[in-house]
Amino acid sequence: MKKLLIDTNIVIDLLSRRQPFYEAAAVLFSLADKKQIELSMSSLTIANTNYVLLRQLDSVKAKSILRKLKLIVHVLPLDDKIIGLALNDESFSDFEDALQYYTAIENGQDLLITRNLRDFKNSKLPVMTPGQFIETIE
Repeated sequence: MKKLLIDTNIVIDLLSRRQPFYEAAAVLFSLADKKQIELSMSSLTIANTNYVLLRQLDSVKAKSILRKLKLIVHVLPLDDKIIGLALNDESFSDFEDALQYYTAIENGQDLLITRNLRDFKNSKLPVMTPGQFIETIE
């Protein structure tokens, strides 16, 4: 089973039904729900998602959404090693992208799924958009 780390933007696309990205994100989560792929996200993503949700919802509703999300997606740790790798990698202009990348690498993910492909141009790990990944399995 393929292990995919999903970037924060994919989670937000799903939860906010952001068009035109929602459909592809929903397909990914549906595949994970059917146990056809394994979706993971960094602990940073769950924190960032909570922050975004709290701008629109109260904390009770936000936590309810995150609990449901956690039933489908594995939350991977962000530790000292990952932070050190991200801080010392000059190829990333965005620190958050470096954290996502090294979370994927250090946790044995097969792919990183994001809409920001250009930010991962030096990746040693395959990086795809949700749509690109879906095309590979159809």
